[in-house]
Amino acid sequence: MLPKRSNVLFCRSLSITIACGAVVMLLLFSACSGRHKDMGDAITERDSLPVMDTKGVMTLISDSGVTRYRINTEEWLVFDRKNPPYWAFEKGVYLEKFDSVFNVEASVKADTAYYYEKQKLWKLMSNVDIQNLKGERFETDLLYWDQNKHTIYSDQFIRIEQPDRIITGHGFDSNEQMTIYTIRKPEGIFYVDDDATAPADSLQTDSVQTGSVRTDSIKP
Repeated sequence: MLPKRSNVLFCRSLSITIACGAVVMLLLFSACSGRHKDMGDAITERDSLPVMDTKGVMTLISDSGVTRYRINTEEWLVFDRKNPPYWAFEKGVYLEKFDSVFNVEASVKADTAYYYEKQKLWKLMSNVDIQNLKGERFETDLLYWDQNKHTIYSDQFIRIEQPDRIITGHGFDSNEQMTIYTIRKPEGIFYVDDDATAPADSLQTDSVQTGSVRTDSIKP
C-alpha cells in the first residue's frame, strides 16, 4: 500500500511542477512580446528625428576635395533615416558657389531649402533670389539645382533683372554659373534704360537672343 501512495504523491507533484512551468513561460512570453513592441515604437520614432540639429551655421562644403560652397543658415537639420535622406534648411539659407580660384560664381538666398545628398539635388523654395557673377538677378518661388547634371531649372514664374531690362516668363533652364539660360515661356521684356527705344512697360513680340539669354516667341 505504501508504494502506491508514493506514486500518487509523485504524480501530483509532477503535475503541479508542469503547471507552474507553463504559467512562468506564459508570463515570460507576454513580457517579451511587450518589450518587442516598445522597441518597435522607439525605432519608428528615431526614423522621424534628425540625426543632426545645428543652429547658427556657417560652413564650407567641398566637392571632389575642392571647396565649392559656403552655407549660412539659422538651422541645419540632417535626416539620415528618411527615404531619400536629406538636409533641411527650413529657417532660410544663404549659399555661395565658388569657382576653382574661389571667385563667387553665384549667390543664392531662399526662405526654405532641401538638399538630397545621394542625388546631389537642391530644392529651393519661397523668395528664391540668385545673383550671378555678371550681376544679373533671378527671382522665383521654386528652383532646382542638379549638381550631377550641372543644371539649374524651374517650371515656375521667374523674373530676371539685367542692367538694361527685366525679363519675365514661366519655366527656366540654366548652367550652374547662371550665365547661359533659357526661358521656356517668356512673357515680356521691360526696358529700364532711359535711352532705350522701347518704353519701360512695353512687351516685345519679336524673339530676342543675346550672349546670355535666349527667349523665343514672346507673346504680348
